[in-house]
Amino acid sequence: MTVKNIMIVGVGGQGTLLTSRILGSLTMAGGYDVKLSEVHGMAQRGGSVVTFVRYGEKVAEPIVEEGQADVLIAFERLEALRYAHFLKKDGALIVNDWRIDPMPVVIGAAKYPEHILEALEKDHRVYKVNATKEARKLGNSRVFNLIVLGIAAQHMDFTKKQWYDVIEKTVPPKTVDINKKAFDVGYTL
Repeated sequence: MTVKNIMIVGVGGQGTLLTSRILGSLTMAGGYDVKLSEVHGMAQRGGSVVTFVRYGEKVAEPIVEEGQADVLIAFERLEALRYAHFLKKDGALIVNDWRIDPMPVVIGAAKYPEHILEALEKDHRVYKVNATKEARKLGNSRVFNLIVLGIAAQHMDFTKKQWYDVIEKTVPPKTVDINKKAFDVGYTL
């Protein structure tokens, strides 16, 4: 198997790091060599957070180069736009159709770009979902990341049972059921 490159991008507090831990555990349980890398930036202040998960028979380094991501998981529209250049030509871009204004927009120094998803769809294979809205329907808006991950799972070679096993071992025990439900929502979209 050639090395698979997954990139997860979002804003601090969106569960980017938890998602990378789930992916890392899943790929290790699948018997692959795995490398993870996390770039926090200004995560605690709502800044950009980027994580890389690379897996295969032998992985030399943790960083995904521009144009090499097989799957780019974005928890926010602007983050998808900011990092889309990392995606391969035939890669999958999974986007939570949600807006979080960065500080320059909040203070009026910049404008939030219009029509982000439409622009991305011109050059990329985009799978979009308002996962935050779907998570609220489940009664817990914080599990939106598992909905997005459920969509991404359709572009990876692991069984639903393997995903469930890792979710059960990775998320806090009292949230296992809601996280599995959220994963199912994304997995069936």
